[in-house]
Amino acid sequence: MEPPVAKDEPQAVACYGLLVRWWDEAADDPREALWLRFVDGRPISGVTTQCLAWCCEQLAAAGKVALLLVWDNASWHLSREVAGWIAAHNRQVKAGEAAVRIVSCPLPIKSPWLNPIEPKWVHGKKRIVEPARLLTRDELETRVYEALGAAHADHLTMPEKAA
Repeated sequence: MEPPVAKDEPQAVACYGLLVRWWDEAADDPREALWLRFVDGRPISGVTTQCLAWCCEQLAAAGKVALLLVWDNASWHLSREVAGWIAAHNRQVKAGEAAVRIVSCPLPIKSPWLNPIEPKWVHGKKRIVEPARLLTRDELETRVYEALGAAHADHLTMPEKAA
């Protein structure tokens, strides 16, 4: 039996991640970074679109013009809401109102080995596990950021209609 969650702790915490890879022209070398965003609650379409918007803002600030988005078949990736948001966002890019186009590349079903972020998740989970007790949200986040070598970012917010 799992110990109960403290009353002041959320019942669920989700972590969105994006593995960003690019070629550093100055160093003539490949680079990568892992961007993480947490949300108190489960992963849902409304939070996914917030995360995508944030990723596009970060990429635009870095001078990038496209996001090649490789992801699995999770329901919050494949929803009509997310597909509609991506289509609307790409129309804004075409109209010059946004800077980073999203090219969605869904993976075949049950093929996690094709997703370059999966090994990061697997090894990260092994480094943060605490078998003796449940971690608090803050402990969990700290361990995830440290294990994956990612910079801290503000929490995403759960849409009111889903809360």
